[in-house]
Amino acid sequence: MKLNQEKGILTSLINSIDRAESDLRMITEILELSIKEKNSNLLCDIVDELNIIEVTIKKLELNYFFSNKHDRLNCYLDIQSGSGGTDAQDWANMLFRMYVKWSCYKNFKIEIIEKTHGEIVGIKSATIQILGKYAFGWLRTETGIHRLVRKSPFSSNNQRHTSFASVFVYPDIDNTVQIKINSCDLRIDVYRASGAGGQHVNKTESAVRVTHIPSGLVTQSQSSRSQHKNKNIALRQLKSKLYKMTMNKIKSEKQILEIQKSDIGWGNQIRSYILDSSRIKDLRTGVEVSNTQSILDGFLDIFIESSLRHGL
Repeated sequence: MKLNQEKGILTSLINSIDRAESDLRMITEILELSIKEKNSNLLCDIVDELNIIEVTIKKLELNYFFSNKHDRLNCYLDIQSGSGGTDAQDWANMLFRMYVKWSCYKNFKIEIIEKTHGEIVGIKSATIQILGKYAFGWLRTETGIHRLVRKSPFSSNNQRHTSFASVFVYPDIDNTVQIKINSCDLRIDVYRASGAGGQHVNKTESAVRVTHIPSGLVTQSQSSRSQHKNKNIALRQLKSKLYKMTMNKIKSEKQILEIQKSDIGWGNQIRSYILDSSRIKDLRTGVEVSNTQSILDGFLDIFIESSLRHGL
């Protein structure tokens, strides 16, 4: 099944390249003909066609950046509120909304695995599963600290406030990857899944939290009313996290913020959202935009594509 899927992806890519090459040859012939016959009326049509081909080529270019082993896989995206109190929990919820909307624009399916609401507004944490072709490839560079600066709506004198939240993206590792988990290393807790305002989703203890004691990794799921299903989802998340942690050690990559349990604060920022100045800047690539609401509404590709082109 997997080989057939990969074959289908490669066949579609080859066909797209062939069409682009064919269109370029055709336009070249038309251009040469228009020059020979001194017919300037065709030039506007040629420019329009070239613009269309340029868009196609840019989309094909992204396939080059999705060459990592797990880029083709579905993924999980964890959001954790950091320093900043109520504002930080509101900020975490804004990021949650942003990534959900981005996923919808990409025609990806999402499932909310876990969502812990804040005491007043927003969320303390959330985990989303994102399903679609190259979901991990698209989102892997979003891992890091996201910093918000704005006039706080929760401050009586409307003071400028800085909040932090972390995003951690990891691939949904399939069952062909062998990660051994000793049951003795696990602590499994069950609890009632709670909604906003402390309301219970159901009256049974169906939500499951799994702690891997040696590494300190924690996963949890409350997306199903079945405790058994939630346990399987949490264990699968744990397997994915352990796999990525293992690969990071092998490749001697930079320690992942989530794994090291480092503070969510000033360090390791990847992007600043300065809303009272209508400015969002990626600190790694230097890309800066002023249409802040559009970004928060999920139109993130300007940042994601730039980070991929920079090889992050």
